[in-house]
Amino acid sequence: MNSGAGPRGSFVGSGPSPAWRCRWCRGAEGSVVLDLGAQPPADRFPAATDPVEDALFPLRMVLCDRCGLAQLEEDETRADEPRGVEPEALVAQARAAVADLTRAGFVERGARVEEHGSPHGGSWWAPVRDAVPGVVVAGGGPADLVVDSLGLMHEPDLRSAWLRRVREMSAEGVLALHLHPLSTIMRDGTWNVLRHGHYSYLSVTMTVEMARSSELTPVGAWRYPLYGGTWVLAFARSASVRAASVPPEVSSVIERALEDESALGVRDPAAVALLGRGVTASTAALRAWLDGCGDSVVVGYGAASRAVSLFAATGITVRDVRAVVDSSEAKRGLSMPGSGRPRVPIVGPEAFAELRPDHVLLFVPDLLDEVRRAYPQIEAAGARWVLAEPEPFVVPPLSGT
Repeated sequence: MNSGAGPRGSFVGSGPSPAWRCRWCRGAEGSVVLDLGAQPPADRFPAATDPVEDALFPLRMVLCDRCGLAQLEEDETRADEPRGVEPEALVAQARAAVADLTRAGFVERGARVEEHGSPHGGSWWAPVRDAVPGVVVAGGGPADLVVDSLGLMHEPDLRSAWLRRVREMSAEGVLALHLHPLSTIMRDGTWNVLRHGHYSYLSVTMTVEMARSSELTPVGAWRYPLYGGTWVLAFARSASVRAASVPPEVSSVIERALEDESALGVRDPAAVALLGRGVTASTAALRAWLDGCGDSVVVGYGAASRAVSLFAATGITVRDVRAVVDSSEAKRGLSMPGSGRPRVPIVGPEAFAELRPDHVLLFVPDLLDEVRRAYPQIEAAGARWVLAEPEPFVVPPLSGT
């Protein structure tokens, strides 16, 4: 494995490591493209009063030299993620995707559906049932539609998980995959999506090649604005009737996506390693902003997994952020990992009245519209929402506030 001493996120050195194997092709040669050092698990939120120091584990992204899969190098943690509340943005994404799949004829009355979800909250079942009444759970049998919404990335053994989904497809079935692709991560510089429990970072290029290796053909492709740009890719068996009637525009969309990713360098270690620049830039900017707040009361919003590495890398403590508000009841009474002592507590929205923040630091920018609607009292009291990444941005007040 290519590695070596150097700045975090840099691509340096070389040398194979027999301990590592690619999660897809089982190759033993890879390049370290992003190194965040020792980090607390992003899915383990300790009790606010827990006196035990947070356990730290190496957190590095490797790009396989053989197949080009971006992946977590190692993970000795155990998933222990409190169930989150599904954001409106993710609900809207699911409904839009189901509508597109329905228009394409992939969801029909009486269809047998199998779903592989994500631990981050939410399901496509309600949108599917609303769009097409009469769908049924496949229950492990042949499925007309197999849905995976951000699920594959949570599978330690990508190859086995992929083959399991392919086996669930009926002869004329469709596999629909919802991806937050590596190309979006690279364009936006969102280095903090790297976390324990997220084992693979699929590109459109990698996903299409995985499909072809299983004799699947792309039959649908849609892009959505969630998280800077997510994709839903639909595949059918190459010998099926569906594959024989693929609209020309689908092939065109796929080819453009592959060309764009090639130009971006999703398989080039040096290009992917540019994510490391964002670590220094975003953490330095956030630290400077927090230090400049003086006596202002700063409260966070959104105890998301992507906020954990941002906390740890920036050195955020309760002196910087009094608490993090989250709508998930499962996270009440817990705290942000890596936030020092005393810990930064996670509290419910009712705490806004007591905390009376001057600034609310939003750790998931996609939530801005819905939190402004949900908590108009923030801006009414003269406080401001602040986007935490890629660099702090104070959101201008709505007219009339």
